[in-house]
Amino acid sequence: MAEGEKTRLIAWNRELHAVHERLREALRVTRHALDSGETAEPFTRELLLFCHGFCAALTGHHEGEDRELFPVIAAAHPEFRDTLRQLEQDHSMIAHLLTGLQAALDRGASRTELNRHFEGIEAIMENHFRYEERRLLAVLESLTLDADPRNVLGPL
Repeated sequence: MAEGEKTRLIAWNRELHAVHERLREALRVTRHALDSGETAEPFTRELLLFCHGFCAALTGHHEGEDRELFPVIAAAHPEFRDTLRQLEQDHSMIAHLLTGLQAALDRGASRTELNRHFEGIEAIMENHFRYEERRLLAVLESLTLDADPRNVLGPL
């Protein structure tokens, strides 16, 4: 750290919870676009934009955790390595589900099929977020990590 710079005190537990809430809202907005849209081309383009934004945000969040946050937690709290491994497996599963959604969108899948994709993503995502918060929020309260929350938890 250069002379004169201050270490930022970041409440990582609050940051994580806030990002999870924004991702939940992004999913709600995307689902609303699906539920209220028409089947014409403008609907498909709009849904693709919503889905791309949601998928990119969720992927960026998980990649940041895997790259920046989880190694710091593992080093400071080795007893959480199994939890972190489970969370990383969830990230991989969610990435697979997002790839399936993107493929369905690319081939112009029906609204019913797209709803099934979103329901699966929503169920796994919500279960993952709850588990992560239940297991890690207390650890994150005291975590010292001088980094930009956007790099650690994604661009949201």
